[in-house]
Parts: sequence; C-alpha cells; structure tokens
Amino acid sequence: MEIGQKVQVRRLRDRAPANVISRLGKIGTIKAFKMVDGSGVGVVVQFEDNFTTWFFEDELKPV
Repeated sequence: MEIGQKVQVRRLRDRAPANVISRLGKIGTIKAFKMVDGSGVGVVVQFEDNFTTWFFEDELKPV
C-alpha cells in the first residue's frame, strides 16, 4: 500500500464509533501511515467527505 492509493474498507477488527462503522465498503485514499501498538502499522484514510481516520492494513483492500 502506498500514499495516494485508493482502498476499500473491508472489515473492522475492533468496536468502532458509528461514523467509522458507516465507512464499511466505502472507498478512500491513503494519506499517511502511523505506528499503532509498537508492532503494527495503521493506515490513515481520507474519504470523499473529508472524514479521516486510521485502519489496520488487514482491514483494507486495494481498489
């Protein structure tokens, strides 16, 4: 995965607020990467409505 790449949210690992759950199946653009728990990398995704949040890599699939 690369910055600028389009991805689709395919699942969520953990509980999430409604505004994140509503992104299931939606397509967004990778904006950045972040360390999340010392061993994993999070992917910061921005959607068409400018909502931005992060996901684990295995929650996303390239489009």
